[in-house]
Amino acid sequence: MYKFLEATVAGHMTRSVKTISRDLSMRDLEDMFERDDYNAYPVEEDSRVIGLVTKYDFLKCFAFHPTQMLPHYDDLMNRTVGDVMTPDFIYVHADTKLTRVLQLMVEHQTRSIPVLDADRKLAGIISREDVMRALASFTKAHQ
Repeated sequence: MYKFLEATVAGHMTRSVKTISRDLSMRDLEDMFERDDYNAYPVEEDSRVIGLVTKYDFLKCFAFHPTQMLPHYDDLMNRTVGDVMTPDFIYVHADTKLTRVLQLMVEHQTRSIPVLDADRKLAGIISREDVMRALASFTKAHQ
């Protein structure tokens, strides 16, 4: 368990990450969510991460107040990722401690966090599953 306290993102993140552009349509995003079974995609522009889009962001665009007029489904599906992505997203660096990642995930109820370098270039992504595997590997080693 004590080794978990010192562990960093670098040893436990997923380095191969699919990214998308802000111009991708909601229709294409829906297809990608279904095909890849991901919960989030980093949004890249000029090799830098400019946002994050999650299944929650996708669903949120369909939530309307009863006093609002509901847009046509095709109009919604033709919107772009840039319209619904979160531009101010939580991210960590490879040297961030897993304990900090765990704290951020619990505090913000997020499933995955992009790992960026100093230039906001994508280094990987760390998910709940990655943190759970790390925790399990350290606790099993001390049983």
